[in-house]
Amino acid sequence: MTDTSKTFKLGGEFDVNRIGYGAMRLTGQPGNFGPYPDWQGGLRLLRRAADLGVNFFDSAWAYGPETADQIVGEALEGRSTVIATKGGVDKPEPGKIIIDGSRDTLLRQIDKALINLRRDRIDLFQLHRIDPETPIQTSVAALAEAQQDGRIGHIGLSNVTAEDLDRALGVAPIASIQNRFNMAETGDGDLVDFTAQRDIAFIPYGPLGAHPMRQGSTLDSTEALSWLLRRSSNIIVIPGTTSLAHLEENIRVWDAVSGEKHAPGT
Repeated sequence: MTDTSKTFKLGGEFDVNRIGYGAMRLTGQPGNFGPYPDWQGGLRLLRRAADLGVNFFDSAWAYGPETADQIVGEALEGRSTVIATKGGVDKPEPGKIIIDGSRDTLLRQIDKALINLRRDRIDLFQLHRIDPETPIQTSVAALAEAQQDGRIGHIGLSNVTAEDLDRALGVAPIASIQNRFNMAETGDGDLVDFTAQRDIAFIPYGPLGAHPMRQGSTLDSTEALSWLLRRSSNIIVIPGTTSLAHLEENIRVWDAVSGEKHAPGT
């Protein structure tokens, strides 16, 4: 597929630019644990991204934990951007992951994320991983509860199969799927097509083949991002970077995709 539409209507509500920003790297290292050490630099980076036209920012409770939400919230407060975060996973120390998709945990994380993100409503809240002790239907029902009372706008899922998505759709509408997918790891190609047919966004993490807990990527950024944007019109890429130069390079990927030449921010 070679659709080069620059936007996707997320959840039937938001026209989001298909080059977004993933905030996982705006944390301490190693293990994406603790606050980003150059906090002011991170604020400048996020604001520059918004100035360049990025209007979709992806974070998660587990990034930090909480500190990625906090820096995103501070940087983008008052700006017209679409903010996504995730819940159901916690990280009390580097390398230690706790999965908890219970109703009480998800609702508690939503309430705290509203504070951290400085928002009255979270545009997209995603179940980060399925809790093996909690049926996905129970977790999605909790998110639907928060959606109904206005705390979140749309529900997303991460690290799921097509069968998981089917079960979730039996409970509530799903606006997005976030799974690992890139030009070297194409195992979820059928799920990309399945979601495209249903106007569900597919948000590939690891778009450059990077290890989630380490810096550095294995794929050429322009080639890899261009491939994803051409692959399907429902794909929203969320490359993460801590470099202003790399940020602007990522934005210019549309030059390679569409052949249009434009200065950053236009």
